[in-house]
Amino acid sequence: MQSRRETLKHSALVAGLLAGTGLFPRYALAFNAPAFEAKTLGDAFKGLGLATPQASKDVTITAPDIAENGAVVPFSAATTLAGVSQILFLVEKNPTVLIAAFKLTDNVEANVSTRAKMAQTSDVYAVAVLNDGRALFAKKEVKVTLGGCGG
Repeated sequence: MQSRRETLKHSALVAGLLAGTGLFPRYALAFNAPAFEAKTLGDAFKGLGLATPQASKDVTITAPDIAENGAVVPFSAATTLAGVSQILFLVEKNPTVLIAAFKLTDNVEANVSTRAKMAQTSDVYAVAVLNDGRALFAKKEVKVTLGGCGG
C-alpha cells in the first residue's frame, strides 16, 4: 500500500512525463484568449472568426427567467440541425461576454449544459456554429437579483 506522499510523487512524475511528450497540455492550449477576453458580443464573434449570427428557431436556449443568485446560473442549449461544430454561450452584460464554448463532432448530440456567473440582468445567447460557417442563435433575458461577478 502506497502512502499519500508516494502517490503524490508518482502522480507528479506522470504529469511531468505527459507534459514533456506534449500529450497533457494540448487541449488546455486550445483556449481562444481574444474571444474569451472580449468585452462585447461583436468582439467575441470577431475573436472566434464568426460573422454576425442570425436568429433561428432551430436553436433553443433554456435558462431561468429569474436567477436569485447570479453566482450559479444554469444554461442549456440544443439544436437538431446537422453539422454543428460548436455551441457557444454568451452573456451580453458580463465583464467578459463569452462564458463557454463547446466543440462538437457529428458523433454527439448538439445538446449541452453549463453553469456560469452573471453580473447583472442580461440577455443570454446560445449560438450554434455549423460546419459551413453559419452561426445561428437563440436568446433569453435572465433577471439577476443578486449578482455573481462582484456586483
